[in-house]
Amino acid sequence: MTDPRYRKLAKLLVGYSTEIKKGETALLDMIDVPDEFTVELAREVRDAGAVPLIETRHTRVTRELLKGMTERQAVMVRDLEMARMRKVQSYIAIRGAANTSENSDVPSDKMSLYSRTMRPVLNYRVNKTRWCVLRWPTPSMAQAANMSTEAFEDFYFDVCTLDYRKMGKAMQPLEKLMAKTDKVHLKGPGTDLTFSIKGIGAKACKGDRNIPDGEVFSCPLKHSVNGVIQYNTPTVYAGSRFENVRLELENGKIVKATCNDTKRINQIFDTDPGARYIGEFSLGLNPKILNPMNDILFDEKIAGSLHFTPGQAYEDCGNGNKSAVHWDMVLIQRPEWGGGEVWFDGKLIRKDGLFVPKNLQKLNPKNLA
Repeated sequence: MTDPRYRKLAKLLVGYSTEIKKGETALLDMIDVPDEFTVELAREVRDAGAVPLIETRHTRVTRELLKGMTERQAVMVRDLEMARMRKVQSYIAIRGAANTSENSDVPSDKMSLYSRTMRPVLNYRVNKTRWCVLRWPTPSMAQAANMSTEAFEDFYFDVCTLDYRKMGKAMQPLEKLMAKTDKVHLKGPGTDLTFSIKGIGAKACKGDRNIPDGEVFSCPLKHSVNGVIQYNTPTVYAGSRFENVRLELENGKIVKATCNDTKRINQIFDTDPGARYIGEFSLGLNPKILNPMNDILFDEKIAGSLHFTPGQAYEDCGNGNKSAVHWDMVLIQRPEWGGGEVWFDGKLIRKDGLFVPKNLQKLNPKNLA
């Protein structure tokens, strides 16, 4: 018997997150996902009157392809993936992994080659389709979250089927405020950073792009960032784990980056010129996600957090920065994580993870849960 939570999640993804309609085609990109859920999702797409296209991938096989990647192969994969992407109106990617470090021994030059070559496909998907991306709960994710497998699965389905319509309504005042803000000042232990988001706009993410969701994002003007930011959560990129990441920025550019693996992080930032500039600034506010799990789709939504992202900017609310890298790094500002403040145009907006203005207090965890 299929887990009833599968159907509930499938209905959310098809009916709400991507709003798949009759006559459309949807690409289901399934990576290490149980066949039972893939079948449930395909049925839900068909019930909506659409055609499901299904790609089934496995991380161990993908690792082998990446280790031997050549420019000819990368171009061939890009062209095939792009041809298919142009045929669909919706895209749902569900990414599981028995080992989140599966790609840790893929040479950095091979990973950079593939990322650069595939970037046009990602850009098309982000800008031209209705898409939603989420993880699949695995024992490795449970272990990273310091939870049992069963407890993590319960947590996962609880978070992923949250009332995102309610959250979206509560986000509207913050979205409007960020859209008219000029100067932003971030303060906290090891952090003193200023930048401008004037004219960039803002977007509330309410379960229609990522699951789980819960953030409002904008983007700094490319050359406006000055100061230092000290992240306090671990971050995983290309299968490698980084801790105690500290970035110094001058006129928008990362001029110094240190962490537990300073050499490796600078190799990533040297992927292309855009990797040393910032492509996103966002405030996280999901009331059910409180602690890092070494999985960015969860960690960037942590209540009382922000993420400040080196690399590619989104076309929507972006600054035009281009890069093969888009690396969301998270800073939690709740008291137990050291606290911190977010200021907009000289006004205190959030202190120690809680929103201060009255019209934003609905976004605080006790009111949003």
